[in-house]
Formats: sequence, structure tokens, C-alpha cells
Amino acid sequence: MPIKSYLAHPHDGQKAELVKALSDIEACEVMPATNENILVVVTDTLDDASEEILKEQIDKIQSLKLLALVSGFNSPQN
Repeated sequence: MPIKSYLAHPHDGQKAELVKALSDIEACEVMPATNENILVVVTDTLDDASEEILKEQIDKIQSLKLLALVSGFNSPQN
């Protein structure tokens, strides 16, 4: 179960569009910063294959300028 956190930077003037696009993805939780043009994004997927599909979805978002991985955690499945 990969859990990762990212900082997402929108293109100029497109923060609201980026919040909506990321929020529409079920595996993403989005927290916009109140004092900066940046978002904290936490993802939670079932496995590495799901994580790769999610990454491809996020990469297609037009309002996303940069996505920087901050932390990742993968709990082993028993």
C-alpha cells in the first residue's frame, strides 16, 4: 500500500483548476496552502501498479506545472 506525499505547483493562475483536477482523483487527498501558490497532495494506492496508473493520470493534468515527491511509504502486505 504505497502512500506518498507531494508538493504540487500549478501554472500561473490555475491553482483552483489543479485543486479540482486532483480532488476528482479518488486516490488523492489535496490540501491547498493558504499563503502560497502550492498544494500538498497525499496519495494512497493498493500496489505499485496502481501507483503507476495514478502517476500517469496526474501527469496528464494541464494545470500542473511541477510535482515534487516529498515522502513515500510502502507498507508490506502479509
